[in-house]
Amino acid sequence: MKRFNLKDMTRGWFVGDFEPSAFKTENCEVSYRSYKSGDCEAKHYHKLAIELTLITSGKVKMNGIEYREGDIVVIKPGEATDFIALTDATNVVVKVPSLKGDKYLC
Repeated sequence: MKRFNLKDMTRGWFVGDFEPSAFKTENCEVSYRSYKSGDCEAKHYHKLAIELTLITSGKVKMNGIEYREGDIVVIKPGEATDFIALTDATNVVVKVPSLKGDKYLC
């Protein structure tokens, strides 16, 4: 058994084909992030990966649509999205597969 801490990971990413990671795999990437109200992520897309976002607390807006706790957003390859936390919020993001360099800013 090994023990890791989220604070030692990069921007909440703890599973995937990168370092540091708690579990290294090319199959997927997993992240857990906390945001303060007003925090945002730049609009981006992935050419090959599917990105799933589970809002675990708070309210956020992605592409002008408001999401709240329990909502799951599936973003297909080629679909662009942005992100803004409307309140303090947390989310879990899963990307399938884990691909280095598959994030493109708009």
